[in-house]
Amino acid sequence: MTNEPKNIYIAVAVGENFAIGKNNQLLWHMPADLKFFKQTTSGHTVIMGRKTFDSVGKPLPNRRNIVITRDASLKIEGAEVVNSLDEALAITQTEEKPVFIVGGAEIYRQALPKTDRLYLTTIHHNFDADTFFPDFDRSEWTVISSDPHKADEKNKYDYTFEVLERK
Repeated sequence: MTNEPKNIYIAVAVGENFAIGKNNQLLWHMPADLKFFKQTTSGHTVIMGRKTFDSVGKPLPNRRNIVITRDASLKIEGAEVVNSLDEALAITQTEEKPVFIVGGAEIYRQALPKTDRLYLTTIHHNFDADTFFPDFDRSEWTVISSDPHKADEKNKYDYTFEVLERK
């Protein structure tokens, strides 16, 4: 029996309808969420799927980047490439700090049952999307913090930063 890795966190921004993307692009430009994401994940390991990496375009600075792909020959400068979520978690097992799952939808779906904490930004708008965060039962989670914000000149929509911990 293997030891299940600890401190697996998800960082995600979703629309009210759990939309996260369309045509491999974010659906909004929210500087406050980008700042929150950077502050939350900086100095940690981030694990993402290859399509998410492609949409970002480069390894995220000040983070250990791990990219999951089915393409066993893929090499990415500045990132470690693995072929499954389990492989990504296995190579981070000795880390003391949490590892962050940062997308996309399929990686979130696989990681959610193993996740200890969600850093969830809800953008209060229903978006037209082709990619969604998986449905989850909020009753299995305790809200550690909730920080609502109104739209402003830089952030077009109302939004809420939440931290949820598995009960």
